Amino acid sequence: MLSSEILKKVRKIQFKVNRLLNAPFAGQYASVFKGMGIEFDEVREYVPGDEIRTIDWNVTARAGAPYVKRYVEERELTMMLVVDLSGSQYFGAAGPLKSEIAAEISAVLAFLAINHNDRVGLLLFSARRELYLPPQKGRRHVLRVIREILNYRPAGRRTDMKGALDFTGRILKHRSIVFLISDFFAPDFEGSLQRIARRHDTIAIRITDPREEELPVVGLVKFLDLESGEELLYDTSYPPARELLRRQREEYRRSLERLFKANKVDYINISTDRPYIDDLQKFFTVRQQRLR
Repeated sequence: MLSSEILKKVRKIQFKVNRLLNAPFAGQYASVFKGMGIEFDEVREYVPGDEIRTIDWNVTARAGAPYVKRYVEERELTMMLVVDLSGSQYFGAAGPLKSEIAAEISAVLAFLAINHNDRVGLLLFSARRELYLPPQKGRRHVLRVIREILNYRPAGRRTDMKGALDFTGRILKHRSIVFLISDFFAPDFEGSLQRIARRHDTIAIRITDPREEELPVVGLVKFLDLESGEELLYDTSYPPARELLRRQREEYRRSLERLFKANKVDYINISTDRPYIDDLQKFFTVRQQRLR
């Protein structure tokens, strides 16, 4: 059963998404994500200039005149949302929880897909595979995707991104669009990312909170690691400690960017303290320009 609070959040996301679907990038979706192949359409009579290799010799023999096969782009796509629900996703000091932003972004992407008759699947993961919804079409299915991201309570707290990517690679038999939504605080997933990016159009969406990057000066603070449960006493007024944290976070961000670039994975960085729609718009615009 869904609580009234979750239902209220779902309706709020629905309302917001309906407005966002009129945004410029809604019209860019089809040009940014093209069909992954071609499919047979019809057989028609040969006309001068047609490619000889398209002649259907069986039909030609029966009809006594040359006929050619006609193909069209296969528009129907599969979008897979691979969403991190580990402990760190339930952090939100400067704005909404990262998990709530993940749900909203997933909703925008899913509604864009079904509006173009594409299929949407969902994989929720933490230290294990939490929930898998096979790709389907339809508004009802997308609403379930949103509800699951908001309402699901994961059994694990840590992050097994390697396992999630390997599972996704096994279940997707044809080239698909894979949105990997996480803060990417995860170990040893480079090889798995490389394998899935080789076969699928992969986009990494990293959701961060400013308080994870730079701490406010408030003296001694006890921190709780949401994934390990470990507590740490930290002196936020000590400049060297603050600078060390800032440098570590910055280096990690750069290492992720290098990893994504090396594997031709598009990268969108979302911060909980600013509207994510601006970052999505930039992604669609830049990608559309690149494909021209």
